Amino acid sequence: MGLSILVTIHEFGHYITARMFKTRVEKFYLFFDFLFPLPNVLNFAIFKKKIGDTEYGLGWFPMGGYVKIAGMIDESMDEEFLNSPPQPWEFRAKPAWQRLIIMLGGIFMNIVLAIFIYSMLLWANGSQTVPMANAKYGFVADSLAQSIGLKTGDLVVSYDNTHKLDDATVPVLKELIFNDAKSIQVVRDGKELSINIPDYIYPAIIESRGQIEFLKLGFPSDIDSVLPESPLYGKMQKGDKIIGIGDMPVSLFAQISQGLKKYKGQTVPVTVMRGADTLSFETKIPEDALLKIAAGDVEAYFKPVKTSYNFLTCFPAGLKLSYEILSDYVKQFRIIFSPRMKGWKQIGGFATISKIYPTHWDWTAFWMSTAFLSIILAFMNLLPIPALDGGHALFTIYEMVTRRKPSDKFLEGAQLVGMVLVFGLLIFANGNDLLRWLAEKFGGH
Repeated sequence: MGLSILVTIHEFGHYITARMFKTRVEKFYLFFDFLFPLPNVLNFAIFKKKIGDTEYGLGWFPMGGYVKIAGMIDESMDEEFLNSPPQPWEFRAKPAWQRLIIMLGGIFMNIVLAIFIYSMLLWANGSQTVPMANAKYGFVADSLAQSIGLKTGDLVVSYDNTHKLDDATVPVLKELIFNDAKSIQVVRDGKELSINIPDYIYPAIIESRGQIEFLKLGFPSDIDSVLPESPLYGKMQKGDKIIGIGDMPVSLFAQISQGLKKYKGQTVPVTVMRGADTLSFETKIPEDALLKIAAGDVEAYFKPVKTSYNFLTCFPAGLKLSYEILSDYVKQFRIIFSPRMKGWKQIGGFATISKIYPTHWDWTAFWMSTAFLSIILAFMNLLPIPALDGGHALFTIYEMVTRRKPSDKFLEGAQLVGMVLVFGLLIFANGNDLLRWLAEKFGGH
């Protein structure tokens, strides 16, 4: 659903700017009415209706969508118009600056959508941050973090001795990886220590695809509620405190996930404190290593700083948040091309995208995920690859600078090459998803 919204909004950006400059739009489709990227194979639509000059439809091939603009070489690879002189309503007859705006219309709409969603969420929910000074329980260090000298209870204060971390709600691991930090400074027992981060750490974390937490904000392992699908439903109560899983002692909530990963698929005792009593429940730890329990009153532990927004102030805040997320994504994108981090191995396709959305319906989480994907879609389409909006825009900017328009033959060839590249990337990304699924299914690595 979220992706369909994003594709429709993106294509509407091209559609409305084309109409604004009196350029004919022949088709407006969600999904493809052909076997992408083969424009002449299996041409049919699930639904279509022509209104005016435009055919609106729902394609059968469930990936993306497109608008077919008269006089433009696009995904349909329709070349018949090249045999006749340019008509006033055609894309190729318009000035370069108008064609550039049409090409960037989809990207613009995705950015505007992300800003709007974030702004509305901030207006409705506000925001809150936890000053690092309020993180009085420190951080939980997993086995990898402990291997380089970090300990559970350490309070992170900076990295590389220069970048101070004041906000405990900003994931520390993200900051370290995105900025390729070489050291991390923590306060332990009132003293500040500097710990070097070896080169092998980041590749190991990236390879784990979220299985390694490294450092996670610590707070007591008090329980607020137990979902009905939890193996502990009917056994644990609100106010219970988990103090052990198997033979692993637990004091902070993030340690629970470490114990669950250690014993997943096994039946082990889960030990809790209930008032002054110690209780133990033999529990089969699910294969997904989730107990489906909720933490206690986290706000009481940290005293978060809350910020409210009205209808006017939410938009600058939404713009700022969109910029920060885009900046983080650009940093993350660089990791793909890092020979040391080998981020290309973690590129994912549709299965990976689907995991961005929550497994249980939550309006806030749904729209947060949709806004994030809208930023990704805008950025990816801006890449200067033929067949993407950025590729078309690059050729148009070249024309505006040199005052020489690339030939139709060149544009046709570039479009074909771009479609092959995009399709190859789709195969690679979804192939990664398939290999990971096979590894999980059959115990590979």
